[in-house]
Amino acid sequence: MRDIAEFAQAPWNSARIDGIEATETVPTMLAAEEQALYAWLTGHWMRDLGEVVELGSFVGGSTARLAAGLVAAGRTAHLHAYDRFGCSEGLKETMLYPAGIAPFEGTDILPLAHALLAPWRDQVTLHPGRIEKQSWDGGPIELLVMDASKKIPLMDRMAATFFPSLIPGRSLVIQQDYLHWRTPWIAVQMEAMADWFTPVAFVPNDTVVFLNTRPVDSAALLAGQVAEMTPAARLETLRRARRRGRALGYGHRLAQSIKAMKANPDCEAAFRMRAPG
Repeated sequence: MRDIAEFAQAPWNSARIDGIEATETVPTMLAAEEQALYAWLTGHWMRDLGEVVELGSFVGGSTARLAAGLVAAGRTAHLHAYDRFGCSEGLKETMLYPAGIAPFEGTDILPLAHALLAPWRDQVTLHPGRIEKQSWDGGPIELLVMDASKKIPLMDRMAATFFPSLIPGRSLVIQQDYLHWRTPWIAVQMEAMADWFTPVAFVPNDTVVFLNTRPVDSAALLAGQVAEMTPAARLETLRRARRRGRALGYGHRLAQSIKAMKANPDCEAAFRMRAPG
């Protein structure tokens, strides 16, 4: 198992990634520290023991930061980015056009993602379509970025598809929305799989990084199947996650997630979550 003590010093905030400036043209929802983390993970943490898989790419903002680290470090690993590659008019107005993207018709952003990611095209493959309908070839995954857990059934399906290919003691899972109150089930799943995953870093605003510690087998996937849990079991598991999170300084952030789950006990989709009072 790699020494995870280095995470405590947040080295991504001071690391230099050659060519990172090229990513500034690719719109992203990531905060500055999250962007630095992504480039550091592929540029410094990885050892070319497996591939990079990103679940939820939008127009390629996080993809570009991950790819920049790969290229700067001369990695041979490939980056596989999964997304529907569709965009609403509202997101165009709030995310794309203010970033300098020219107005366009329709909802298809796959051509735009290809254009924005052109500098890294040799190491990036885009997988358009519903993630729950897609598959993985079974090769080892060294870095798994999850930013599509907007529904409980989808999250469970992604875990079943990709978690078994993680490398115990080496692979990291980056849970982008772990601390967002609209997706409290992410913390539930990771806490339910605490025998297989250990949190190693918290990066504002909502990201928590986990080290995979044991092979993810059928028992692990059964333990982490949130769709099969009762609302009461989900809430109790979330409370355990809050207690565990205090050691890394994010436990207090899960208080809002607990309130949200109490206010929406049967909700399984982020867009249906009502803000807690």
